[in-house]
Amino acid sequence: MAHAPPSSRRGERGQATVELVALLPLVAALAVLLWQAVVAGQAVWFAGSAARAAARATAIGADAPAAARRVLPVHLEQDLKVVRPGGGDEGVRVAITIPSVIGAMRIGSVSSRARLQDQTR
Repeated sequence: MAHAPPSSRRGERGQATVELVALLPLVAALAVLLWQAVVAGQAVWFAGSAARAAARATAIGADAPAAARRVLPVHLEQDLKVVRPGGGDEGVRVAITIPSVIGAMRIGSVSSRARLQDQTR
């Protein structure tokens, strides 16, 4: 079996290391994007839970924003909006902002609506 001359392999030393170092920023960016998707999914999930809690509270005549806040983690409570369009006959709409995994900015918002029959009549 013939081996390549030592002089030609010498130039390839460290090639894998250089390639790995070149790919690390791409891997890091992909990891951040995936984590951001998880955070956005969590915000959607919690928006639905908060809307259902607010609708239950509205149905029994309780405080809808307080009920929505109770089911949200602290980092999602900050920009919570609870709206009862049409005086509550159309249900309750809850909107929360999606936090960014990098920095303190917000990257958008999600909303959810829920409606339950009035239980106070």
